[in-house]
This record gives sequence, structure tokens and C-alpha cells, in this order.
Amino acid sequence: MLFRMLLDEATGTVSYLLTQAETGEAVVIDPRAADVPVIRAMLAEQRAQLRWVLRTHAHAAQHSAAEQAALAQLAAPWVQQRPPAQPLLPLGDDYIEVLATPGHTSDCLSFRWRDRLFCGDLLAVDGCHYQTRPSQPQSLWDSVHDVVFRLPDETLLFAGCAHRGRMVATVGEQRRWHPWFGNTSRDAFLTRVASLPEGSRSGPAGH
Repeated sequence: MLFRMLLDEATGTVSYLLTQAETGEAVVIDPRAADVPVIRAMLAEQRAQLRWVLRTHAHAAQHSAAEQAALAQLAAPWVQQRPPAQPLLPLGDDYIEVLATPGHTSDCLSFRWRDRLFCGDLLAVDGCHYQTRPSQPQSLWDSVHDVVFRLPDETLLFAGCAHRGRMVATVGEQRRWHPWFGNTSRDAFLTRVASLPEGSRSGPAGH
């Protein structure tokens, strides 16, 4: 499997391209319009066919007509907002598991491939460029603790934004030391989120 990360230095957002070399099938996760020429060039270089476009979440600011028109050039089925009836998406002789992880937004998804989970901004809490606090704090806590933190400690977490240039962590690390979810209770987390001032913004946390 070929694995590429596309980092936008200006915003810190990250897209991911996975290509199964044997079958030439590929999947892209959280692409931006600006990524499309690069993605198409990499697919051509690898002689690969895009099988799926996966999106962990999207905000209203990312729904412009120009953005959608550019992404439509990828010409592959989209999976976003809710898991499909069959949550295992075939990719050659492998598969990607779709997990419902609402909370950051109401319809967040995460995508598990082997020992990796692509979870978007699920762990960002107060560090998202497009919103100042989670849309559903209770659901967010449940998604992190009941889905993400139940994965093996060594599972790699790939975020939707780089924090100080870092794009990957492990479940074990985040369970122990995440500034919002580690070593705290659900009630304490919800109280802290409720105290966030409207309009506050900080750098992405917990990626």
C-alpha cells in the first residue's frame, strides 16, 4: 500500500491518499479543492484509479460552489455524513471500515484502515479553524471514549489538521495525555467545554 500525506502549510489541514499498488485502487480522505491537481497527478503517476472519496466532516465554509466543482473532478463515489449500509468499503483485496463518530460536528465519520484511524478534527475540541467549540460535546465525549479509545494502544491516529507540524499520534498516548480527554471525567469535560467563551480560537490541540 502506498501512503501519501498532503499538508497545506497555510491552514495546517491534511489530506491523505492510499493506493493499493497490486490492484491500482486508491482512496483519498478529506481532499481540498487545491489538492485536486496534485491528487490527479499522483494517481496518474501510480497508474491508479480512485475508488472512494472519504470525508470525515465538513463545515459550511467548505461548501462553496467552486470547492464542490473542483472536488467533482475526482469522479469517484463519496462517503460522508453517515456510514453506508455496508460499513466495510472494499479497496482491492483490502477494506476500510467506516465508523460514526459524531461530536465535532453532528455527522462526523472516522475511517479505519489496518492499524490506522483517520479521525479528522475529532480530538481538536477548541482548535478548529471553522468553529470555536464542538457542536455536540456529549456525543464527542462518547465517540472518543467509546470508539477511539477502545482501539488498541498502538493504533495510529491521523488528524485533519497538523498541530505544530505533527499529524499522527497513538491511541495510548491520547488516552493518557490528551489535554481534553486524558485523565478526566465526562462531567469535568462537559463543564470545561461549556466554559469556552464564544468566539475563542486557539491552535489545533491534541493531534
